[in-house]
Amino acid sequence: MPTIVEQPRLNIKAPDFSLPATDGRIYQLSDIMGPKGAVVVFICNHCPYVRAITDRLVAAAEDLKGDGIGFVAINSNDADAYPDDSFDHMAEFAAERGFTFPYLWDESQTVAKDYEAVCTPDFFGLNQDGVVVYRGRLDEGRKDPPPPAARRELVEAMREVAMTGAAPEVQIPSVGCSIKWKGE
Repeated sequence: MPTIVEQPRLNIKAPDFSLPATDGRIYQLSDIMGPKGAVVVFICNHCPYVRAITDRLVAAAEDLKGDGIGFVAINSNDADAYPDDSFDHMAEFAAERGFTFPYLWDESQTVAKDYEAVCTPDFFGLNQDGVVVYRGRLDEGRKDPPPPAARRELVEAMREVAMTGAAPEVQIPSVGCSIKWKGE
């Protein structure tokens, strides 16, 4: 049974972080922010929902870069219980999937808890002031591709954020695998 994001908290300052990336650097939120905002998405390597969207995820990140929106993916899963989500496997996953954005390791799971992330993928759209204004989905595709005429909901919402600082009022929650918390 997939996990669905419920009642997201919006209009709150996005929590900062300092996390290692698969490219060998340490990133903070300020490193990710574009002049018009950013997308923070919680993903992992093994989730079938994430695996199904990575091509569209990379395309969205590239498109939004042109609109002044930064992009980062964060893995917070328990790698002891789910070895496919280990840091070493993250680097392989990012390379084979063609990530053009940083892929960060939240080994302590603190950042996922700070953001109140619940599933993979879980999207947080920030305006230029670093305020969470979007908590929706990438598009209507789940484990299968979306229909040909499907809207690119994340891209459309973040373009609205880039132009106005606000996201659409209607935001459809993301669906995916639950974050694999330590001790559960």
